[in-house]
Amino acid sequence: MRKKMVAVLLTAAMAAAGMMGCSSSSSTETEASSAATTAAETTAETEAAATEAAAATGEHVGQTGDIAEPGSGEGQKVVLITIDSMDQHWVNMDKGCQKAAEELGCDYQWMAPDVKDDAKQIECVNNAVAGGATAILIAANGPDAITAALKEADEAGVKIVQVDSFANYPCVQKLGTDNKAAGKMAGEEVLKALQAKGVTEGKIGIVSVNKATTSTVDREEGFREAFAGTDFEILETQYADGDAAKSKDAAANFITQGCVALFGANEGSCVGVGNAVAEDGNQIVAAGMDKSDAVIQLIKGDSLICTMAQNPDVMGYEGMYAAITAINGGSVAPEYIDTGVSILTKDSLAE
Repeated sequence: MRKKMVAVLLTAAMAAAGMMGCSSSSSTETEASSAATTAAETTAETEAAATEAAAATGEHVGQTGDIAEPGSGEGQKVVLITIDSMDQHWVNMDKGCQKAAEELGCDYQWMAPDVKDDAKQIECVNNAVAGGATAILIAANGPDAITAALKEADEAGVKIVQVDSFANYPCVQKLGTDNKAAGKMAGEEVLKALQAKGVTEGKIGIVSVNKATTSTVDREEGFREAFAGTDFEILETQYADGDAAKSKDAAANFITQGCVALFGANEGSCVGVGNAVAEDGNQIVAAGMDKSDAVIQLIKGDSLICTMAQNPDVMGYEGMYAAITAINGGSVAPEYIDTGVSILTKDSLAE
């Protein structure tokens, strides 16, 4: 019944569119491109609605293989390891993991570096294995730096599930956002807002995390793609480690260069961009990735036109079930689950 309900929800979604030492704690000008933009928005919003509906009914989002039964995780220990502990995004992922852990009856712990740092994240993986973890949910800071640590964990019999930002290493399942598509959607929203202001050319700045994190690199690529064939110039991306204060400085620098628009590629970047725009009197168009209280207030205050909201709670919840399913010898499928994204604007927040 669960699988059937999810299949119906996901089918409906497709039809409507025509797709952080280590501490621990227990997201055009032509008619054709305009139509494509509308379809992308409809897809994202419908997928998000399907995700929310499935969660509300206790269904599993996207899982088509065996699904672990409640209580079947007794005696197991699952550790979530995120890129850092700075963002509300990770707090929401932790909430999803906690919910699943309660249902499954397994021991659960969240570990994360205090900052985005490969060595500190590797330390978290090693500590989790030494602490008796039977499965790890990992959001990789970079695609390659952590692979040796994951290989050692794998060889020790630890099941690995990847969430949000992926490493180049085999795993039980990957769960995350189609980040390139999300970045392109953000770009299309910025482009529409610029055109509505009568702005058809100018410089645009991107503030991101680093050059390695897969999720944000993909968002940058998608955002740039939205401006292909236009007269806008996308400047070289500025990296600020996802730190809101550093991101604000980077955004302010873009503003002094005369940029007409900005994009923040993750929560901290987005908050920094929005704060810089606010200090500049909301004169330019800005958008970002991820949902948090700070981001929402910036949208309501007209410093951001929108943000691409992910579903990190779903990543955590379904990732826990995938981990316990694998530990119990069940079939985990599919290999990758797109957990969806939705566009949050001032109007949608008011609804």
